Amino acid sequence: MAVRKLVPNVHSVGAIDWGRKIFDELIPLPDGTSYNAYIVKGSEKTALIDTVDPEKEMELLVNLHELGIEKIDYIITNHAEQDHSGAIPLILEHFPEAVVVTNQKCKSFEIDHLYIHDSNFKVIHDGDTLSLGDKTLKFIMTPWVHWPETMVTYLEEDNILFSCDFFGSHFASSKLFAEESPKVVEGAKRYYAEIMMPFRSIIRKNIEKLSDLKIKMIAPSHGPIWKSPSTIINAYKEWISEEVKNEVVIPYVSMHESTLIMVEYLVNELMKKSINVKPFNLPETDTGELAMSLVDAATVIVASPTVLAGAHPAAVYATFLMNALRPKTKFVGIIGSYGWGGKMVDQLSGLLGNLKVEIIDPVLVKGRPNEDDFDALDKLVEKIVENHKDLN
Repeated sequence: MAVRKLVPNVHSVGAIDWGRKIFDELIPLPDGTSYNAYIVKGSEKTALIDTVDPEKEMELLVNLHELGIEKIDYIITNHAEQDHSGAIPLILEHFPEAVVVTNQKCKSFEIDHLYIHDSNFKVIHDGDTLSLGDKTLKFIMTPWVHWPETMVTYLEEDNILFSCDFFGSHFASSKLFAEESPKVVEGAKRYYAEIMMPFRSIIRKNIEKLSDLKIKMIAPSHGPIWKSPSTIINAYKEWISEEVKNEVVIPYVSMHESTLIMVEYLVNELMKKSINVKPFNLPETDTGELAMSLVDAATVIVASPTVLAGAHPAAVYATFLMNALRPKTKFVGIIGSYGWGGKMVDQLSGLLGNLKVEIIDPVLVKGRPNEDDFDALDKLVEKIVENHKDLN
């Protein structure tokens, strides 16, 4: 990533990872990602806000050299995870006078993960400020977006919020600002769904905490920068609300077409009732796409054949994932087929303990569905329509 200016004396010096296709060995990255770091030069002091993933640490050093940075007084670390803080040890080697500024919990994490010595740290608290001369940094604790120690840094004179993972997106782009890339909001929704959604209620409180700030620009640690902060803030407010949409998500897997026949029938009948349906063939599904679909859906129907008396492992994983992500879904149903028996419904229902949902009566068929089974699916459609009648 080339050095680029946000405003006078504030520059982006991070790295773009065009080729990264999976994050945490879990999250698909169809658009790559970036590790954003920022230099803020005051009249007296210079601060580096966050660093980069260790794989890109040499790019950070090159960018600092290109910008002519000869001294760093402070390394502000908003979050201990290595894609943000992993290059701190290298930066300290090249700028040994730098002080690592963060909160106590983040300090303890970075001592454990990065072996940074206690003497390198300056501990700050919620609402503290740090003067760089003609520029002032304010620190605001925003726990659980998405680790317990996360915070954001606000540049008071320029009204820039350095938000770390908050409001970020896994989106590699040569464009500095999000408004220049229409797909960034979709990337931010994917990022929210995969990482932030389990903490909806806490995020709601953190957004309220930021409401008194005059924010002209949001500079996250992943993805392009938001010159129109209301775009991403309003999107977050919609995602974290309790409002769901007239949508049914159907994660499914089928081995001998019996379950597939049920899914296709259900999709067609729901479409006739003007309900938006999103089926996902689990063995071929992008996990991020499935997670995004869960953000707004009122109903999820898990469809699976029985394998060794239980659900297919792909359906088990999808149900486990849904429980972990804790979407605001209101209704969950289970459909599928079996050959001789099993406890698939009990198994899948038992994986949903984190969700505040109504479990709809399941529809299970022995072998391929017959006329009575299609009648049962029609009743399931009627139940879904009734549940959705007050939704847009």
